[in-house]
Amino acid sequence: MENNSNNNKILAKKKGVVVSDKGNKTAIIAVDIFKTHKKYQKKYKSTKRYKAHDEENKCKLGDMVEIVACRPMSKDKKYKVV
Repeated sequence: MENNSNNNKILAKKKGVVVSDKGNKTAIIAVDIFKTHKKYQKKYKSTKRYKAHDEENKCKLGDMVEIVACRPMSKDKKYKVV
């Protein structure tokens, strides 16, 4: 029995909001995550922005989208819109 590891890949998926769609075939996605402070145990929100490849330029400002990791498309683009 062969175990093909290519079919069992776990891709990094993130959900976020489109904050910019000005680039050609590029959308900037803001992803919010909640973290816990090590000392005070208080939860706080952290926002990170990712550049994602959008082949058909379908993403519009304010859309909720899901992005997955892919091969690097450029210096900063390492995700694509699903």
